[in-house]
Amino acid sequence: MRLPKFSYLVPQTVREAVKMMGDAGPAGQFVAGGTDLYPNMKRRQQTPETVISVGRLKELREIAGDGATGLRIGAGVSLTDIVEHPVIRRDYPAVAQAARTISTPILRNMGTIGGNLLLDTRCNYYDQNYEWRKGINFCLKKDGDVCWVAPGSEKCWAVQSSDLVPLMVATGAQVRLVSTVNERMVTAKGLYNDDGIQYLHKRPEELLTEIHLPPVNGWRAVYKKLRRRGAFDFPVLGVAAAINVGADGAVREARVILGGIAPAPLEVKEAAAALVGAPLDDERIAQAAEACYMKARPLDNTDHLMNYRKRMARPFVLRALEELRRSL
Repeated sequence: MRLPKFSYLVPQTVREAVKMMGDAGPAGQFVAGGTDLYPNMKRRQQTPETVISVGRLKELREIAGDGATGLRIGAGVSLTDIVEHPVIRRDYPAVAQAARTISTPILRNMGTIGGNLLLDTRCNYYDQNYEWRKGINFCLKKDGDVCWVAPGSEKCWAVQSSDLVPLMVATGAQVRLVSTVNERMVTAKGLYNDDGIQYLHKRPEELLTEIHLPPVNGWRAVYKKLRRRGAFDFPVLGVAAAINVGADGAVREARVILGGIAPAPLEVKEAAAALVGAPLDDERIAQAAEACYMKARPLDNTDHLMNYRKRMARPFVLRALEELRRSL
């Protein structure tokens, strides 16, 4: 498969990059590492006429702060740097751990944290070459009018398959979006939309420039991932859990997020409610795991049978919460 023809622009600053995008309009696309965009272009899922490279912008490659004050990570920081950075490993170890599960070392050298947060939604009927998709008369997400996962549905059910997204939501992260019009901060939770096509609350001309992790302040987090192989594969279920435990040992706040099963990360508030107000014991962990099992409703659009992915929600939440309990 070959890339289609396109113009390639290399801005020197963020301001220049967003101006180029403003000039390019709907035919433009930002690229950093290219590990998602270029394969999509080869499959003709995305066909921008102008590609604007932001991977080398120094403004997007900085890491500043720590767990006491909060951490600011440039969107162009590579996944390898996320894995290896000493402050992230010390103060936000779950972020380094989750990044380590992404793809392979070579692709982590290329891919960026911003690219992973903006990863295109995935589906067995969408992530195929052009001829294959043409053979089924395409799909609702691209060029067709039927969602083959749920033919009676008007909604695209392609899934959000980033490993970092559930964790960013669980930890209360925020992102900065910049355009020629304005700059704005958006919560990680507010960035995602439960639709496989319009999966981001982000305008096409906006550039993701920074990720802000809040001060640790007693929070602990963990991420668990289900996939067929121990490397390379996208998650078909991701579990991110974060808790804040008081001096008395009781859980004061909690968040449990499921990824890889819907177009947006799924926050299971019933699981969090089961954990808050008492120490993290077997009974409460089991209640939270059961709540996640009840809420998980994957469809047949990725690897593994959907019923298996649903059943795995319970043990993966158990493992995540038991690991958090051991860390106390």
